[in-house]
Amino acid sequence: MMKRFPGTMGKFRLIGIMEGISYLILLLIAMPLKYLAGQPNAVKYFGWAHGVLFVLFGFFLIKVWIKYKWSFGKTTGAFIASLLPFGTFVLDKNLKKEYPQG
Repeated sequence: MMKRFPGTMGKFRLIGIMEGISYLILLLIAMPLKYLAGQPNAVKYFGWAHGVLFVLFGFFLIKVWIKYKWSFGKTTGAFIASLLPFGTFVLDKNLKKEYPQG
């Protein structure tokens, strides 16, 4: 699967997609299970996975910022996208247009 996402930008995009999926699972599945069905383990495990992916997203965001010489505003916008549901998917769509090779 990494061949589809080569290089630093490709890894950043892949982690962004995975982070976005984990965020949606946490918000739309795990939290309702915890608060409506009394099943806190879903939040425990998906929250942990999402946290790891969020840290990786931040790490690769810094790498992309440096390698591609992004402005502070563009970098901040990418970070804000990681805080919004569906934000990383919109970010990925824009990055795919700007960096079609990865």
